[in-house]
Amino acid sequence: MSTNALIQKVWNFCNTLRDDGMGYGDYLEQLTYLLFLKMADEYSKPPYFRDTHIPKEFNWDSLTNKNGAELEVHYVHILTELGKQPGMIGQIFFKAQNKIQDPAKLLKLVRLINEETWIGLDTDVKGDIYEGLLEKNAEDTKSGAGQYFTPRPLIRAMVECVRPETLKTIADPSCGTGGFFLAAYDFLAKQELDRNQLKFLKYDTFRGWEIVPNTARLCLMNLFLHNIGDLNSEPPIERNDSLISLPSQRFDYILANPPFGKKSSITVTNEDGDQEREALTYQRQDFWATTSNKQLNFLQHIRSLMKIDGKAAVVLPDNVLFEGGAGETVRKRLLQSTDLHTILRLPTGIFYAQGVKANVLFFDNKPASKDPWTKEVWVYDYRTNIKHTLKTNPLRLDHLQDFINCYRPEKRHNRIESDRFRKFSYEEIISRDKTSLDIFWLKDDSLGDLDNLPDPDQLALDIVENLESALDSFRQIASRLQTV
Repeated sequence: MSTNALIQKVWNFCNTLRDDGMGYGDYLEQLTYLLFLKMADEYSKPPYFRDTHIPKEFNWDSLTNKNGAELEVHYVHILTELGKQPGMIGQIFFKAQNKIQDPAKLLKLVRLINEETWIGLDTDVKGDIYEGLLEKNAEDTKSGAGQYFTPRPLIRAMVECVRPETLKTIADPSCGTGGFFLAAYDFLAKQELDRNQLKFLKYDTFRGWEIVPNTARLCLMNLFLHNIGDLNSEPPIERNDSLISLPSQRFDYILANPPFGKKSSITVTNEDGDQEREALTYQRQDFWATTSNKQLNFLQHIRSLMKIDGKAAVVLPDNVLFEGGAGETVRKRLLQSTDLHTILRLPTGIFYAQGVKANVLFFDNKPASKDPWTKEVWVYDYRTNIKHTLKTNPLRLDHLQDFINCYRPEKRHNRIESDRFRKFSYEEIISRDKTSLDIFWLKDDSLGDLDNLPDPDQLALDIVENLESALDSFRQIASRLQTV
């Protein structure tokens, strides 16, 4: 079967299940379980003969000779038992459940997967199928999956700027479905690598954390399909809250888009048996400030994860740039202890959550010093007078090419100012109110020009985005007031 025909076949079956009320997320989960079993079966046979550590009574062959209710019962049993296994198997099947209630459709999906030799497919083909489904799932706003999916063009631009090197480690403390790892893998795999470098890339380069079990499962499968890790290796992803403690390992690169939204919180049961949300602060000696602001905690955590000469590129919301209190403390310490050399201001309309105003901070870690390491911060304004929507004008890599050119990844110290790219000295920034990094200078053409108003549909979208952003700010304020 041709590549396009196979992709279409997988998509068509997804649409069939959606007619039964099954979302992309549920379909992705079931596809993950079955694809993993099928590929493990292929690895156990010639010419590989690998020990997959999957008991014979729960392997792929045990599924293919059953149908009807017997198939459904056995499938549920497989999911339960494999979730108890160690290593990647247990991580993939952790708390796995069958979401396909029609045994006939389950049988059809088993047969669809069984018709192909998946290991023989090109990595790009398998990856394209899975990444396509992940993006469709992110577009389903009701599922909330969009918060785990960073726009791939933005990720690629960040990787192009950071330019990771071989035999170095890359971490993401909130890895979602693994987008940063895949982009970094593609960047490194295009180079001529020897056997030792290829082995390091596959097994030792990446380390991630993801607190949501289903998202961690999708991430592991995404990496597996893209040739990162294998059945018998320790999974590169940990399923837990990365903020709780600092691991012993430090990393050369951090690429991340920490979760946006309210403050860090946990669910507790009160004396009356009702569940409530309580603000969560992390008592970490390596943190500059104790706060329940999730993004400030991630920023501090990321700096702690970096080697002395480590490099980071992190997507963060606007409040990190201007918020007072702990925010001001964190910004001052970041300017002092790292070289915060670049900020990319992003437009709204590129994330699946509407109204998000975000930035990418690029900074290099440095050893302790009495003088601040940041000498000047270069700011690229890709927000003012820029309009993107997910449907009519989605973000593409070429939209960010001018930023990449201005960034000068290989000649970063020979930059030139332009209309959208300006530098600000450490003295200028530290003298700003609250050491604010929310810097802009371009005139917004949509303001004060009544003869050149945007189209009504664009105006409506702008209003929705601004309201969403305002509501999110009010929710954060209300949440903080409740904990006072």
